[in-house]
Amino acid sequence: FKMPDHDVTVRVYFTDGAAQFTDVPANAYYAGAVSWAVANGITDGTGAGTFSPDAQCTRAEVVTFLWRAMGSPEPSGDNSFTDVPADSYYSKAVQWAMEEGITSGTGADTFSPDAVCTRAEVVTFLMRALDGQGAGSAGFSDVPADSYYSEAVAWAVANGITDGLTYAAKGNCPRSDAVYFLWQQSE
Repeated sequence: FKMPDHDVTVRVYFTDGAAQFTDVPANAYYAGAVSWAVANGITDGTGAGTFSPDAQCTRAEVVTFLWRAMGSPEPSGDNSFTDVPADSYYSKAVQWAMEEGITSGTGADTFSPDAVCTRAEVVTFLMRALDGQGAGSAGFSDVPADSYYSEAVAWAVANGITDGLTYAAKGNCPRSDAVYFLWQQSE
């Protein structure tokens, strides 16, 4: 921008990120999270004015959302998973997550990017990314103390990311919950 020799009027218009989506009601518990995610470049929806809040998040999407929320750090190495194409939108995110110990994949050399991510996986990825430590019981009747995700769910409860009587840890995680969990940790 080159400043002209005369007066200039600058107008700034702020919009609600969630309002741009026809499928995100203004009163939805996740509306603020969607606005935050859009404003911070974590996602810009699924196209044609939709966010698809009830669509199930894949492992690739969740790791990409998390990577973008962390500032899209450049991974130090090349992708080591055979099922993650180097030119995919999630390649750097998956490599970063592996390097940071957020995930080790689903097999010796696979990540399963198109597999639906569970709520347990989402909070586990999030806790690991933030170097969180769970303390005590998660307090949910459906989170066994000996499960791999019990510490992550306890951490999420202690940090106000989730609450309630049941967690549905093995349930698939919709896009609305994925951005909501990320947003809660950013507050």
